[in-house]
Amino acid sequence: MNTKTYRKLIAKQLTLDFKSAVEIVELPIPKPAASQLLIQNKFAGINGGFDTLVCRGEVPYFNLTPPFDLGVEAVGKVVAIGENVKDFQIGDAVITTALGGGYREYQVIDANLAVKVREATPEVLTLMPTGVSALVALEQVGEMKSNEVVLVIAAAGGTGHIAVQLAKLAGNHVIGTCSTEAKANLLRKLGCDRIINYHKENLNQILKQEFNNGINLIFECVGKQVFDSCVDNLAIRGRLVTIGYISEYAKNIEQVLQPRIYHQLMWKAASVRGFLMPHYKEYIPEARDRLLNLFYTDKLKVAIDPTVFNGIESIPTAVEYLLTGKNCGKVVVRF
Repeated sequence: MNTKTYRKLIAKQLTLDFKSAVEIVELPIPKPAASQLLIQNKFAGINGGFDTLVCRGEVPYFNLTPPFDLGVEAVGKVVAIGENVKDFQIGDAVITTALGGGYREYQVIDANLAVKVREATPEVLTLMPTGVSALVALEQVGEMKSNEVVLVIAAAGGTGHIAVQLAKLAGNHVIGTCSTEAKANLLRKLGCDRIINYHKENLNQILKQEFNNGINLIFECVGKQVFDSCVDNLAIRGRLVTIGYISEYAKNIEQVLQPRIYHQLMWKAASVRGFLMPHYKEYIPEARDRLLNLFYTDKLKVAIDPTVFNGIESIPTAVEYLLTGKNCGKVVVRF
């Protein structure tokens, strides 16, 4: 490949799985318009669930017709600047979170959509938009307080491990679920009060035995039986925030025959609330600044999954890796 072209991943068709939907294309490196930046991406964050749903045409607020660009968060260096751009210089490290800006080696973006960071590291990708989602979901949707019992499902994942720390920083008793000893070790380091390895312990049983007053706030992203156990164990006035349902992303949706959910919610005055970042855009700038500050002052640790994914061609493997739940922390691809 010469220095005049770059590669990106596109969805060439809508199909059930990510791998068969995508292909790599090579194009000339674009020039920025007057108010734009040209960024050389260094790292991109992998969002396996979202990527799969987009490639299936199942993200209701995006009506995308193939071919379309993929990937969201990326961090890189500014390599060219439009003539009207005042606030950036060549060499600046920036993060971007625009749909289609992630899975590519170069991107052109309006300067007002880029955020300057100290350096182009994978850690900042975990703070934006992943960490921002955790913070806004807990505070705005979950109405997080102090001195409550907070349960984080998939607590060692990219979003989960940030949610655990934010709930601890707010002064709560935090339960985290995970599937391996390596993940349990990460959660111990992050100060999780009770770790449930669901391959060794039964989630529903533990919650009923050890937390008989129920759980005040639940951060849930798995779905299926895990979701059912969470609803079952909500405290009086408990809030369950659903931020995803990864157990169903790469499969057909499970049909459920059971009493309707209000039978469980009404008697406890409990609630189930859906969270989706695009519906809470107004909270992003403040959440982003606060998270960066927590990270730069060492009050928040960021876990990057140690598995190395190099180059555009590794992205389908990275998506598959994330969907199988093997990751410990945020999965990133390096360009």
